[in-house]
Amino acid sequence: MTMTLQCLGATGEVTGSCHLVELNGVQLLLDCGLIQGGKKDELRNHEPFSFNPKTLGAVLLSHAHIDHSGRLPLLMKRGYDGPIYTHKATAELCAFMLRDAASLQQRKVERDNEKREKDDLPVLEPLYTEADVEAVMQHFVPLEYDVSFEPIPGVKVCYRDAGHILGSAMLELWLNDGKQQKKIVFSGDLGRAGMPLLQDPSLIDEADLVLMESTYGDRCHRSWEDTLEELKAIFAKAISESHGNILIPAFSVGRSQELLYLFHLYAKEWDLGRWQICLDSPMAIEATKVYVRNYPLMDDDFRRLVQLQPGNHPLLSNVQFVQSTEESMALNEIHRGLIIIAGSGMCNGGRIRSHLAHNLFRPECDIIICGFQALGTPGRLLVDGATELTVHGNTVPVNALIHTVGGLSAHADQQELLGWYRHFKQTPPVILVHGEPQAQETFQQVLRQADPSPQVVIANMGDKVDLSALPTLTWLS
Repeated sequence: MTMTLQCLGATGEVTGSCHLVELNGVQLLLDCGLIQGGKKDELRNHEPFSFNPKTLGAVLLSHAHIDHSGRLPLLMKRGYDGPIYTHKATAELCAFMLRDAASLQQRKVERDNEKREKDDLPVLEPLYTEADVEAVMQHFVPLEYDVSFEPIPGVKVCYRDAGHILGSAMLELWLNDGKQQKKIVFSGDLGRAGMPLLQDPSLIDEADLVLMESTYGDRCHRSWEDTLEELKAIFAKAISESHGNILIPAFSVGRSQELLYLFHLYAKEWDLGRWQICLDSPMAIEATKVYVRNYPLMDDDFRRLVQLQPGNHPLLSNVQFVQSTEESMALNEIHRGLIIIAGSGMCNGGRIRSHLAHNLFRPECDIIICGFQALGTPGRLLVDGATELTVHGNTVPVNALIHTVGGLSAHADQQELLGWYRHFKQTPPVILVHGEPQAQETFQQVLRQADPSPQVVIANMGDKVDLSALPTLTWLS
């Protein structure tokens, strides 16, 4: 009899979420995310999986962000042929997010191959194609929150609202090997209570083990009130002193919709009528449509606004949707009065790159960084104070004013993570994943100081724990 959990991704880093559960010889995969960061990081996506995709019994997907879902087409390309269980809104989002990921990889490989051919190097193949995405989408099984199901024999699963993005979930897993039952809780990416648009993260009472994200385990976000004042001040200063353009690199799913909602709520207070607000991201536009269709999943305030203002939808007012490449390029001819929301959120691809090339060197412009920036990404370089940035092969000086608005984060901060964990009636052992080393080491100490009784460990790649030995963490490799 076997009952194990192995950590195969997002260990000592934020991206590449992937964990393998095995019960009585049948394997279950939690997430299959893309590794993001610098070129060396991205090349790791091409490496073989450390398990046989053909023998997997099922896949459980926590949410649609690419660092959790982005290798699913590759998984199927390499032999997986089973179901992918996830929330129904996540399935809707993945349909176009994975297509976009495939398209980006195809274009990148084409550019790289032009250079490789000149250097007489063998050409590369994309990680997967849009055809692979179409194939994998046929295997998605859409679910609702709070409904239990059995993906493989002996395992019962229930998805709970994680409050991170639309459709995001934390997973409760009950494993029964015929002799005993153990309950594992996988946090996925935890959202924040009291934020606009989405419901608060669910609270769970019991677990024998918590597999827990730790992205912001070493810091606390600014309060929501201070964050709103910070944004108001940025817009006011830009109007009074420079009135150049404002660029906001934003994740297409979650952050973009949150910004649209805030621009609706505070249009008058922030004097946004002076600005032309553009959502320059076809994927963010598609995601916004999914949010609009799934408004019953939102919080009470949002649903109330939708019902009271049917002709002035909170996500569709005060904004211009920019679809075509030509429309996007035309924005670069406008030197003042634009607020441009564009992907990618870490500035490592997408239309934001072109807008940075045309605005980053201009001291009258502002760049608002409002999401997590992985090591090695251009966004992280800007946050860390880079004086120049390479964009489309050219060196661009950083003269624009860079603002890091951490209070908009969709990830729980240190105290919010701690508060979520403290809701468990007992103190189950914790395995920390989805975080950089400093954040994880700090949060490990915070958890130990709060209560020294539970084991709190930081996962390393390949770590395997014997779940049948819980509540004691016993490592098998």
